[in-house]
Amino acid sequence: MEVISPENKQEYAKPETMKAIQIHEFGGVEKLMYESVPVPQPAPDEILIRVSAAGVNPIDWKIREGRRKDNIILPLILGLDVAGIVVGRGSLVTQFSEGDKVFARLEKNGAYAEYAVAKAAWTAYAPGIPLNIASGIPLASQTAWMGLFEVGGFKPGQKILIHGASGGVGTFAVQFAKIAGAYVIGTTSDTHRELVKSLGADEVIDYEKEDFRKKAKDLDMVFDTIGGETQERSWQVLRKGGILVSTVGVDENKATKFEVVGKSYMVNSNGARLQQIAGLVDKKMIRTIIEKEFNLEEVKKAHELSQSGKALGKIILRINANMEQS
Repeated sequence: MEVISPENKQEYAKPETMKAIQIHEFGGVEKLMYESVPVPQPAPDEILIRVSAAGVNPIDWKIREGRRKDNIILPLILGLDVAGIVVGRGSLVTQFSEGDKVFARLEKNGAYAEYAVAKAAWTAYAPGIPLNIASGIPLASQTAWMGLFEVGGFKPGQKILIHGASGGVGTFAVQFAKIAGAYVIGTTSDTHRELVKSLGADEVIDYEKEDFRKKAKDLDMVFDTIGGETQERSWQVLRKGGILVSTVGVDENKATKFEVVGKSYMVNSNGARLQQIAGLVDKKMIRTIIEKEFNLEEVKKAHELSQSGKALGKIILRINANMEQS
């Protein structure tokens, strides 16, 4: 992590307006508007971040399309993953100061902008890597961590199947599971086989040409980010009492039928958890796989790539990155 010493602190000028990507109504990529909007003000328990880069996640385009309307008020600045420099803080915040390099998963979107506010409790000091790379970590890494350890109850020595092993969440899940002592099997396309192996997978199955049910049996856990037919077939590869953990919902009746456990969850952010992950990054035990970076004005291309389902690892929007890289 990098914390700026008091003697090197500086006052950061905060303009009244900023550039951001907003949606005023739900729909396709044409609804993504590049606009000038007011700079947000941090609440007492929040910090104001000058955004270096924002991660693009599938939840972003699902919100844009109107699939996730709960608690959404339009117009909305999209984006949940952010990395940048603290330029302001609320009256209750004591942990972070102006000049600190941080990263966070935001509470209410807002990352696709030059400035964003984040809950201090959801924020961590950024690892010592370029901030544009750090911006791809918060949501995907915590989703993987929660699924394996907090929901799945992982124990060393277990045999785990990770679907979508080359995706944003999957690449972290493979690394975490291997470090924690699992025998890891990952599904991906043959194009990404070597990458998934390099992340620590003991076996890699090409989902386009191979039926994973023929190669994976009596597993302790299936980590599912795909759902649908993939999940339908996954119940059969678990041992009795095994667990299927999913980010996209589970069929409780199927879990009962196969005498296994099925759990679905939504990620919640936690600054302490994120700081642990930053420590693993700093020790070079975890790396972030970046598919492509776009400028903020190119957000439509970023969403199209994410929505294609073919992205390898993370997609990044560079915002103030040139001024803030270490």
